[in-house]
Amino acid sequence: MNTRALVNALSVVAIAAGGDVLVGIGAESPAAGPAAQSGTANEVHGGDASYVPTRINKAIELLAQDQPIYYTQVNDGGYDEGKALADTWADYITYNMEHSPFDMNALRAFMQGLVDGGPTRSGHRTPAVVAVLPFGGINEQVMWANYWMVEQVLGTGVHGVLLAHARSPDVVRVLVQAARYPHAPEAAGVDEGLRGNGGQGFAARIWGLTNAEYQRRADAWPLNPEGEILIGLKIEDRHALQNAEASAAVPGVGFAEWGPGDMSLSFNVSRADAPQLLADARARVLAATKRAGIPFLNRVRADDIEQMIDEGVRIGSNPGAEVADHGRRYTNRRMPW
Repeated sequence: MNTRALVNALSVVAIAAGGDVLVGIGAESPAAGPAAQSGTANEVHGGDASYVPTRINKAIELLAQDQPIYYTQVNDGGYDEGKALADTWADYITYNMEHSPFDMNALRAFMQGLVDGGPTRSGHRTPAVVAVLPFGGINEQVMWANYWMVEQVLGTGVHGVLLAHARSPDVVRVLVQAARYPHAPEAAGVDEGLRGNGGQGFAARIWGLTNAEYQRRADAWPLNPEGEILIGLKIEDRHALQNAEASAAVPGVGFAEWGPGDMSLSFNVSRADAPQLLADARARVLAATKRAGIPFLNRVRADDIEQMIDEGVRIGSNPGAEVADHGRRYTNRRMPW
């Protein structure tokens, strides 16, 4: 039996025994993937080489340690793009469907590519993936009409969802419901989950878990400390800003951002002409995340990353490998990258 077959067999045995598959073991062994054979996969740039992952979701594992994380973005992509990004420098991948096609076949293929090209340098089965939903949280009617998309997206095996224009806590509560199963632990202020049985099979295989274990662990963090789903909000227009504190405080929300581009459009100003208005908007969303105890997402650059981290930014927006590595060294990250 070759190495890849042996690893697959061990994974099957672990599932049959009712245990979790180690997140560093996937459909291919660390030495078997084409990226590994080329000498680039699993190359550790920093951190402790003996580190062993403790969670499915790499982003949540780091955030739970109060370690800042950094993402890269994909606006469209399928299997080949996923396989290439399995060795990404980023801690997680934003899969953008807000301004790109809502294509579940492509997203499923992308996730399978990540598995087949993995594991990551840190030993996780795949990088975490947060999908931007193709609709905005304008009001409750929009949410109830489109909540099924949340279930469809999570059914591909992604590790989180991000809602644009999250305008009110009522909107956010529907989002959280749509991302949870009915049997998930009860919490004050959150109604019963809406995800149904029957759609978990593909996602479970992407995560390397049994169906039952996937359903247990596919829950919103930090509402459920053992949850592996990261729910984010874009509080990015003047309407959403008025409810920033209440929306960020909805149980199940995992992070929020302020969206300077859309905020500028909403106020009908340019960033150059109204810097104080936009700075105040940013400050309000940052304060709301601190009050709620959730991470804040903001752009970070080489000349301000240390300042941003000290201020409280915990998710860096697409900074590139060099800036991200600077931040990891600054916070003494133990997890390899």
